[in-house]
Amino acid sequence: MIRNDLTALVAEAVHQAQQQGLLPTLTIPDSPVERPQNPEHGDYASTLPLKLARSARMAPLAIAEAIKGRLAASAAVGSVSVAPPGFINFTLDSRWLSSQVDEIVAQAASFGSVDYGKGERIQVEFVSANPTGPLHVGHGRGAVLGSALASLLAAAGFEVHREYYVNDTGNQIEVFQRSVWARYLQALGEDVTFPEDGYGGAYLVDLAADIVAQEGDGYRAMGEQDGRPALTRLGMSRMMDTIRADLGDLGVHFDTWFSEASLYQDGAYETVLARLEDAGHLVEKEGARWFQSTALGEDKDNVLVRSTGVPTYFASDIAYHYDKFERRGFPKGINVWGADHQGHVSRVKAGIAALGIDPARLQVVISQLVTLRRGNDVVRLSKRAGDIIALRDVLDEVGADACRFFFLSRSADSQMDFDLELAKRQSNENPVYYVQYAHARIASALRNAAERGLEWRAARSELLQHDAEQALVRKM
Repeated sequence: MIRNDLTALVAEAVHQAQQQGLLPTLTIPDSPVERPQNPEHGDYASTLPLKLARSARMAPLAIAEAIKGRLAASAAVGSVSVAPPGFINFTLDSRWLSSQVDEIVAQAASFGSVDYGKGERIQVEFVSANPTGPLHVGHGRGAVLGSALASLLAAAGFEVHREYYVNDTGNQIEVFQRSVWARYLQALGEDVTFPEDGYGGAYLVDLAADIVAQEGDGYRAMGEQDGRPALTRLGMSRMMDTIRADLGDLGVHFDTWFSEASLYQDGAYETVLARLEDAGHLVEKEGARWFQSTALGEDKDNVLVRSTGVPTYFASDIAYHYDKFERRGFPKGINVWGADHQGHVSRVKAGIAALGIDPARLQVVISQLVTLRRGNDVVRLSKRAGDIIALRDVLDEVGADACRFFFLSRSADSQMDFDLELAKRQSNENPVYYVQYAHARIASALRNAAERGLEWRAARSELLQHDAEQALVRKM
């Protein structure tokens, strides 16, 4: 990158000035060239003379002149100037700038990619919602953040593995089981009471109606003991199909859909419990098995196995990260979690530390809440999902481009307002429309060129000398 090249030129010039006795021999601090705040001062600037002035006991301007006089020639640099109180300003050569268009065209989709990661494996786990209902708008933000982060890491030279952790066991699945069984019986005409803690929303009513239409009363005929678990498996499968479809339409894809239930089937959970027990991290209290988090710096201990013998989701999380780091050997992992999991970060890290896994190998990005609006009015309910805003509702209304753009317009740690009316507005007030319009204009220019028999790949980039053209190449 040009910034690195200019930094190297400055470092070599300092070395030459020291050899010639123009600068004292001393340790040179890291000082990469940066873009000046005022573009009239050039494309890049070095503040190294200001940083050296005190230790060199020289005026910054004198240091700057000494460095400038020993800068090697570069085809990329059009001019170099010294400015008070001690800046070295670089202006790029206009013809060199124009020639970069050819390089950018040649690199095509790989333009901007670097080899910083050097092929290191890294797992990005995101969304990971329970398969008990449709994704809500908050899941959508986490999905886009995780998807974009994974793409950036891949462009930076990492070998990225995208994973969705399917929470297909535990208390939430028990609630789903009761809920879908009640809706199924109701769809068959039975007068049954819906569970007080059941999952509301029209999606379960629709799901039950579809199953009855396709399967009839076969699950009822099996009897509740066998029929309810079988119906639950089908229901979860249907919900996962819906989740996959929503994420696919959002442009989000995964390499692995990892089942939480598999941790209890392949011995990962038992292995983790045994290792924690052997290391002295477990204690029996109140009929339950507790992880002694306080011994590892947490403010309280946490239940791993309830008095009923049922593991908590904290136990699953430790087993999952054990599988991630030790069984599958990912050197690093990044989890994108919702704001409701913020308090869970430190105890998961304590859990994996107790297994002898360096907790620094896990990074967690917290995706803050999304408030959906129509202008000044807050949107609170979804017809599909009941007390949440379904991602599908937003996708159907504004499209995937607007969802991705707006979700990425604010940093993950900032709460955000998503204005549905703005996202649909066809004016320059809507940044998505502005970008889409620019893309349409570019596509039109290419189409017109093709109709006139012009091959844009054979264009003469040296003719791009207009100030607007040069400004665009600088951006590129």
